[in-house]
Parts: sequence; structure tokens; C-alpha cells
Amino acid sequence: MAARRAWRLVPELADFEGVWRLERDVVHANAAPARFEGEARFVPGQDGLIYREAGVLTMAGEAPMRAERGYLWRAGNSGGIDVMFEDGRFFHSITGSAEARHWCDPDTYHVQYDFGGWPEWRATWAVSGPRKAYQMISRYVPAVGEK
Repeated sequence: MAARRAWRLVPELADFEGVWRLERDVVHANAAPARFEGEARFVPGQDGLIYREAGVLTMAGEAPMRAERGYLWRAGNSGGIDVMFEDGRFFHSITGSAEARHWCDPDTYHVQYDFGGWPEWRATWAVSGPRKAYQMISRYVPAVGEK
């Protein structure tokens, strides 16, 4: 695994392999904020890495609930990393600018990855459209004994 160093570009796919502590804050334009705390695991499989996160989602006025999601991360054909939904559909690419957009009719998802403090990194999503309006910041830190 890569030692702590500044990343000006997107790390290699293999650099993500392992377990990460994950904290996510979701700030809605018209709703109470939410918080997710758990872990993300990147394990080899399906021609890349299988990403699986699991933890507890807390929203104001609601009982905490277990939450999970998964993606497939693969080396991109022209460099960078392609992120796919679990069923193999394309989601977005992480390339040199570490910025991407995804259109999910009728809403737009815009992400900015920050690898400047590698191996700590984050993904900031801005979601907008007629049905959604929120910002989601996910912070990843290597789990104890990782990286």
C-alpha cells in the first residue's frame, strides 16, 4: 500500500484496496441533516475492486438504521477509475481532474474527489434537480492497520 504522500492525480485502483473508516454528512436544502458512520471495503473481484460500505445512518427525529451500498471500481480504458453500479451499469469516471457528473433524470449528481491528503481522501457530491437538493461529504480514513 502507498505510504502517506500528497496525490496530485487520482491514485491507482490498487491503492484503494483494503478497509476504510467512512463518515458521511448529508445536508439537505429542505430537510434535517443526516449522518452515516461505518466502513468501506474494497476487495478484489469482478475485474477490479468490489466496493461495499456498511454502517449506521442517523437522521433527526428517526431511529438510527443500518445502511449498505455497493459499487464496482475498475481501471478505466483511458486511465483513471470507472465506477459502476453493482449491476455493472456505468456511474462515472474518476480521472485527472477528480471531478465527474452523472445525470439521473431529472437530477444531476456532481462529484469532486480530493486525494490531497492521501491516504485520507474525500468525495463531495452536490445533487440538484426538481426532486433532490443536497450536498453529501464522505471522508475516508484507512482503518487501523491499513495503508
